[in-house]
Amino acid sequence: MTPEIRNLFTASLPKGEGEVFQKLLEGGSFRLESIHSYGQPTPEGFWYDQVGAEWVLLARGSARIEFEGEGMLDLQSGDHLLIPAHCRHRVESTSGNAVWLALHADSQLHSDT
Repeated sequence: MTPEIRNLFTASLPKGEGEVFQKLLEGGSFRLESIHSYGQPTPEGFWYDQVGAEWVLLARGSARIEFEGEGMLDLQSGDHLLIPAHCRHRVESTSGNAVWLALHADSQLHSDT
């Protein structure tokens, strides 16, 4: 079987009202996905509070992430960070062309490794 070439910057799903999530790879304790953002923030009052750690890379564009009680982080293309499990956060804003890679891990992965 010949491997299939895909392009991170081309969403395979139609652009709609929200972000486009695409699972790229999944294993027993992780999931890697691409996220295409078109300028929309996380809904007001909603906070992500995930059971496992999440590593994110902003591959294209710019974004601003708010961490509950900790303030904002501004990200540019190439910036990445590890968000520990249960670290409440939300996307305050993105550029209209933002593309992310998000690696979701089980609760065994943590930020001090």
